[in-house]
Amino acid sequence: MSTVYDCADPDSRAAGLTAATSALKSGRLIVMPTDTLYGLAADAFDSSAVSSLLAAKRRGRDMPVPVLVGSWNTIDGLVFSVRPQARELIRAFWPGGLSLVVQQAPSLAWDLGDTRGTVMLRMPLHPVALELLREVGPLAVSSANVSGQPPAKTAPEARDQLGDLVGVYLDGGPSERAVASTIVDLTADQPRVLREGAVPVEEIATVLGMSPDELTSAATR
Repeated sequence: MSTVYDCADPDSRAAGLTAATSALKSGRLIVMPTDTLYGLAADAFDSSAVSSLLAAKRRGRDMPVPVLVGSWNTIDGLVFSVRPQARELIRAFWPGGLSLVVQQAPSLAWDLGDTRGTVMLRMPLHPVALELLREVGPLAVSSANVSGQPPAKTAPEARDQLGDLVGVYLDGGPSERAVASTIVDLTADQPRVLREGAVPVEEIATVLGMSPDELTSAATR
């Protein structure tokens, strides 16, 4: 059975965060609000839990799971080498709707799918998500929906698709923007936008001192 916690109520929010923390540390899945869409989350360092997340979404290992972090500094322990461009983008857009694809640290004991040595990282701008991330640590988080179905903009929409495969639903109300994050690939010398979403390409180009065309012209990997 799953439980829904109304995070607009302080007591329910506190109980929900406690329940979510316990569930994640026990290898179970939770649904959480973010500043973009609702996310289906597992402990990033629990490979069995990540496998359960992929199974719940009916998604293969060829689509690895992104990771959400609760602070700027967390990235230093997860990335092989943090490029200056990554620092600039983090300062400008984190927490917020920008995801960065970077080379992961080779020592990391996690299995997010067929990542080919990379990881997609983001720090969300949502108080419930940040409080949970700071309590539990990095979370493997994908959109809270079955692959091929619309991403959930509310906790009830997520529950309709995922049901009792998820132990805890944190209901933070409707997603304010309901737009997926923008993804920038920083694994090569030339940054490139893989998906435009919540953060406009023009703003990213300004921070990096590039033109929007330079960011979008490279072939998507």
